[in-house]
Amino acid sequence: METKNIMIVGVGGQGTLLTSRILGGIMLGAGYDVKMSEVHGMAQRGGSVVTFVRYGEKVYEPIVEEGTADVLIAFERLEALRYAHFLKKDGVLIVNDQRIDPMPVVTGEAKYPENIIENLSKDVKVYSIDAMGEAMKLNNAKVFNIVVLGLAAKHMDFKKEEWLRVIEETVPPKTIDINKAAFIKGFEF
Repeated sequence: METKNIMIVGVGGQGTLLTSRILGGIMLGAGYDVKMSEVHGMAQRGGSVVTFVRYGEKVYEPIVEEGTADVLIAFERLEALRYAHFLKKDGVLIVNDQRIDPMPVVTGEAKYPENIIENLSKDVKVYSIDAMGEAMKLNNAKVFNIVVLGLAAKHMDFKKEEWLRVIEETVPPKTIDINKAAFIKGFEF
């Protein structure tokens, strides 16, 4: 099997690291060699966060090169736009349809781009979900990242039951049920 490349991009505090731990867990459980790397644009809450997850028979480095990502999981629209060039030609972009204004937009130095998802859809295969809305239906905004992961999981080589087992093994015990429910919401979207 050739090495597969997954990227998770978002804003600090959105759960990119938990999501990458779940991804790593499912891949290790399937017997793959896995390499992961986290890159923080700004360490504090609100800064851009990128996580690379690579898996295959033998993986030598954790960094995903531009134009090689099989799946790009974006927890926010602008982050999807910012990192879309990492997708390979037949790659898939999973994007949470949410807007979080970065500091230059908040201070008025820049404008938030319009029609991001529509424009990205012209060049790449995009699957968009209002994950925050779906999480709110479960009365827990914190699990929106797991809703997004559920949608992304449909574009990877693992069964739903395997994902649910790894979620159970990875998240804090008191949050297992809500995280499983969030995953199923995204998976069945």
